[in-house]
Amino acid sequence: MNRPQDQYWSAEQLCGSLREEVYFDGRRILCFSQRPATLAQMFADVVAQFPERPAVIEGRRLSYRELDAEVARIAAGLAHFGFRQGDRIALLLFNRWEYLAIVLACARLGVIAVPLSTRLQQPELEFLLSDCGAKGIIFDDELARIIPELATVPTVEHVITMEGIVRGARSFADLLADHRQPQPVTINEEDTAVILYTSGTTGQPKGAMLSHLGIVHSSLTFARCLGLTHEDKAIVAVPMSHVTGLVGVSLATLCVGGAIVMMRQAYKTDAFLELASRECITFTILVPTIYTLVTMNAGLDNVNLSAWRVGCFGGAPMPEATIEKLHEKLPNLALINAYGATETTSPTTIMPISAWRDHMDSVGQVVPCGAVRVVDAAGHDLLPGEPGELLIAGPMVVSGYHNRPEANASEFVDGYWRSGDIGSIDTDGFVRVFDRQKDMINRGGLKIFSAEVENVLNHHEDVLECAVVGRADPVLGEKVHAFVVPYENHTVNTESIRRFCTERLSDYKVPETVTALNTPLPRNANGKVQKHLLKNQF
Repeated sequence: MNRPQDQYWSAEQLCGSLREEVYFDGRRILCFSQRPATLAQMFADVVAQFPERPAVIEGRRLSYRELDAEVARIAAGLAHFGFRQGDRIALLLFNRWEYLAIVLACARLGVIAVPLSTRLQQPELEFLLSDCGAKGIIFDDELARIIPELATVPTVEHVITMEGIVRGARSFADLLADHRQPQPVTINEEDTAVILYTSGTTGQPKGAMLSHLGIVHSSLTFARCLGLTHEDKAIVAVPMSHVTGLVGVSLATLCVGGAIVMMRQAYKTDAFLELASRECITFTILVPTIYTLVTMNAGLDNVNLSAWRVGCFGGAPMPEATIEKLHEKLPNLALINAYGATETTSPTTIMPISAWRDHMDSVGQVVPCGAVRVVDAAGHDLLPGEPGELLIAGPMVVSGYHNRPEANASEFVDGYWRSGDIGSIDTDGFVRVFDRQKDMINRGGLKIFSAEVENVLNHHEDVLECAVVGRADPVLGEKVHAFVVPYENHTVNTESIRRFCTERLSDYKVPETVTALNTPLPRNANGKVQKHLLKNQF
């Protein structure tokens, strides 16, 4: 396995000793030698160590001892309802303390939790329930309108509503009745704990099977690389149905006995600032757009965020203007880039805290147990600094996709997952991600990374967000086109965008045409820009 030079990471210092182990289809991977074997064991260890410390804050405040009691009640209820090891249960819920408790209860029983986006429509939900073979679904009552008829999803035996006001559904309160505790089950590290569906920007979503091994390693990796402890408070401002909300924030905080503060519904900057200030949050992971919205909010000067020390981000470059404003308002906040995917149970790389100011063009270094190869189209390893496809290995990489043998055969090769991302690793081990293979623009044989052009446009004083795509051209094949959302009361046009880019980019990378939008960029349920919808405007 190709591992970068360890300039910043000290695996032994951060994570203890590592050892090579063999899992899944014979993958030889580095693992933490000292670790809990399962998600359930990870939670039990924390309960034993920090029983009276706050565990989750949302509606009510639960200590780890109290959360453990609720998890036991839910597990007993699920077993009473007939859920057995290997069964799947779908969760269609807004962020709430019960969400975390249900996932932990499932982990105790060996039942597989399937978190689903609350932004789904009925046909999408029907497909996902059928695809995973869900035995039941637990949902927030206000989402009842998208629950399909049971006849269309014959595997579903139990429809459970949180508030108990939906006719024909069982109440979540029934789970919390005084049921007999189930017999313990034997759970292996390789067993699937959670199925998370990929974004599905093109084609049907695929259910990535997150193992106990991967969830434990990812949680420990975030906690140790970012220096999280039981003193930390994390705010979950992204959906728990996303790997970032569930693993990157919630379980990474839980594994060290920290407190998890949840925002129940859709992100609103005013609510975020008020909650973050009131609870003295210290850590979170957000997309760059949210950081930009924070800097733009007039209420930022009226809240105390001095405790906030680690702000992770990923998915897009951080605009320089946002960095400067955050540094001015929150000088103690370290902005830590990270890179990962659902298939990697979140982190593949994390920026060392000591290096973030000097490497903002990088997504950090490969995490201690991870391995990344950069290969050309023929699968040959490339030299440091040369761009190619990133192949990722490690204990955090999922075993595969649920019921997708063709995708498993094509996307998991020789123990590595083919990310489809184009990037490079320099001689100091810093990884850079340039673009998705499918988003690369081919202009007359010249390859253009759309992310490079977007990064430049994000520095334009009038640009709130942007997306760059290839526009079909009969002569060149493709030309560069920019979709731009300006700040409120600002305007942009093709001339101003081209002039700005001409001073900063090679001539063939400069957008030839520009569309100014008066609505936000279209995004899927996981927050990723849906470029194919933008291209449909042509």
